[in-house]
Amino acid sequence: MEQRPRRILPLIILAQFLGTSTWFAGNAILPLLQAAWNLPDSAVAPLTNSVQFGFICGALLFSILALADRFSPRVLFFLCATGSALANVLIALWADNLNDVLVLRFLGGMMLAGVYPVGMKIATGWYPEGLGRALGYLVGALALGTASPHFVSALQFSSWQPVIYAVSLAAFISGWLILLGVPDGPALHRGKALSLRDLWIALQHKPLRASAGGYFGHMWELYAVWALVPFWLKAWAESQQVSINIAFWSFTVIAAGLLGCVMGGRWSVKLGSRKVAFYMLLGSGLCCLLSPLAFHWPMLLMLIFWWFWGFTIVGDSPQFSALSAQTSPPAVVGSALTMINCIGFSIAIVSVQLSAIFLAQVPVAWLMWLLIPGPVLGMLSLRWLARQQAE
Repeated sequence: MEQRPRRILPLIILAQFLGTSTWFAGNAILPLLQAAWNLPDSAVAPLTNSVQFGFICGALLFSILALADRFSPRVLFFLCATGSALANVLIALWADNLNDVLVLRFLGGMMLAGVYPVGMKIATGWYPEGLGRALGYLVGALALGTASPHFVSALQFSSWQPVIYAVSLAAFISGWLILLGVPDGPALHRGKALSLRDLWIALQHKPLRASAGGYFGHMWELYAVWALVPFWLKAWAESQQVSINIAFWSFTVIAAGLLGCVMGGRWSVKLGSRKVAFYMLLGSGLCCLLSPLAFHWPMLLMLIFWWFWGFTIVGDSPQFSALSAQTSPPAVVGSALTMINCIGFSIAIVSVQLSAIFLAQVPVAWLMWLLIPGPVLGMLSLRWLARQQAE
């Protein structure tokens, strides 16, 4: 594309990183909330799922109203990033119990539906011919943004409010970066509102169903692992009778997904998105299987294991986005992608909730086995997709 400023992709990536930093803020402050409000470990489920449910509702609302097509995506991104910052800073300024936090996390999740997907739409306006690699960077920025509250928490403040202030400021800055630095791209596509008829057409398309099946298996595992990492590391440290900075090492595990997304995007140029997604699922599935053994490994080996898991568990996300776009009937791609994302995040809510229920009943060393069906079903769906594409 002619005359494309070099700053565009770096600014979008930076804005995605800063804008999504609020996503796991509740999880990062959970240990301090537990101390302050006497919360059980099971509180991880509502703290995680309130954001996910808000994201689903926001995605549906934005799609039904076609907001990203009625208004400039960069303006919508700015408004939603600012709204996300406001919803999160109110946690520190106003909330004094878990229910208050959950309401504000839900509202923040709705705003994230105008940050993460809209950021991708902005990228498509500038990178229509290199979207696969661009998506790798953008989803990598999401992984790093998701990890960032753990990094702030690792600084070991005496209260949880500084973490909230930090991620709220990051979200606020992200909106201004897009508004002032990234104009709407020359290839920006104007879609249409969510349509039930389009959803029915999409459901009849076998390659799309196969691709979606892989994504659903991926989502069964992803957010549950991200939510459970601190609990697993805490239990490992207690079993080894060592003291570690759990928030910092949780950050490194989730942040490893940045490299997984970037490298997966590069590998997809030669191997194709389906093969990259399959091998990432295979790697993360093996980690699920081996996690009880890793619980007894020394620290360095255990961390290498978790870094590999962090690398693989989200490295397939950009490829599933690409596969869904490639396998959707062109006339209904917008409605199809909205449907797939909403179902995927609904599946993540169920897996996180189940994991939290079993957290009090099953040794943490074995808890990850609950997630094995995700990668297995995902790989089977991708095998089915390969057969569909071969016919």
